[in-house]
Amino acid sequence: MSTTTASEQTGDLVELRVPADPAYLTVVRTASAGLAARLDLTLDEIEDLRIAVDEACTLLLDPAAGAQQLVATFRLGDGSLEVEVRGPARELPERSSFAWAVLEALVGEVFTGTSSSGAWIVLRHSKDAGGAGVLSGSS
Repeated sequence: MSTTTASEQTGDLVELRVPADPAYLTVVRTASAGLAARLDLTLDEIEDLRIAVDEACTLLLDPAAGAQQLVATFRLGDGSLEVEVRGPARELPERSSFAWAVLEALVGEVFTGTSSSGAWIVLRHSKDAGGAGVLSGSS
């Protein structure tokens, strides 16, 4: 018997692993734009999401971490896209920083956390919500 959830049955899951090096952020940005285009978002919404993913990736890089990976998981649902990015950064900047203002302005929801292996940021964009400013929180 299968244990897939309803969200897994109605959407696609794409995982991208790249070295945690700024040189590879172009790959993640391009994947973000391509997957966002599948939702029939406007060009402005696609660009906003691409910028938000780039900003999240940048926050998760840690030059002192050595040969680590940046993992971006894209979940495409019915009219929504969730991007979870995990990286080697042990700490994230204060929520009052400019980087957070950018993230929260560009996508509907932002969730963050840290673990022993690094930090993570989840960005959620819903086509119906129109993107920016719907809700931001931390978990």
